[in-house]
Amino acid sequence: MDKQIIGIIAGVLTAASLVPQFIKSIQEKKVDVSPVMFLLLIGGNGLWVWYGVKLDSLPIIITNAFGFLMDVAMLFLRFKYGKK
Repeated sequence: MDKQIIGIIAGVLTAASLVPQFIKSIQEKKVDVSPVMFLLLIGGNGLWVWYGVKLDSLPIIITNAFGFLMDVAMLFLRFKYGKK
């Protein structure tokens, strides 16, 4: 299997990992996860996007930009639905 395809598949699976939790959080209006986790993920994914830009690698940019957006959305839901 070509290394580019492996990278794309890995990136898609990693980026999509928060989608089920995002859907569940919206349905249940409940997020019981540390906001620090999402801040760390935002930082990490943001750096991956920057790295992808430096390498001019669309698979790295696209998959990590999606992950970044999912992390921001989950952090928003955490503050909206989290423990008061």
